[in-house]
Amino acid sequence: MMLKRGLDIAGSIVGLTVAAPVLFLFGLAVWLQDFRSPLYVAKRVGQDRRLFGMVKLRSMVVDADRTGVTSTSTDDTRITKVGRLIRSLKLDEVTQLWNVLKGEMSFVGPRPNVMQGGVALYTEDELRLLSVRPGITD
Repeated sequence: MMLKRGLDIAGSIVGLTVAAPVLFLFGLAVWLQDFRSPLYVAKRVGQDRRLFGMVKLRSMVVDADRTGVTSTSTDDTRITKVGRLIRSLKLDEVTQLWNVLKGEMSFVGPRPNVMQGGVALYTEDELRLLSVRPGITD
């Protein structure tokens, strides 16, 4: 387990360092759209049912999560023009390296879910997924 955590720390530092210039440019592009934060912090359930804020580069309009829509289609009107490019390049996922560095996530593990409509509906077997750190990829 310590080896995996060590690889997570090293990989996230390298990944964030390499991606920083691109993330800065896309973050600036998001900010220039509406002069609001380019980051979106999504509440997710992590290891041992602890809530944490999963950091994402914002690809949707501000307050898109308040519309009540829980699923996103490719033609969702809440996705901005810059957001479509961010999603196609998977840059919204790269910011989760911050969560890996903090120890809230790992590179590999079950994808973190929301509580309402997600973990709240898990079966006993599915709840075992919460015994490990969630991952960027599963």
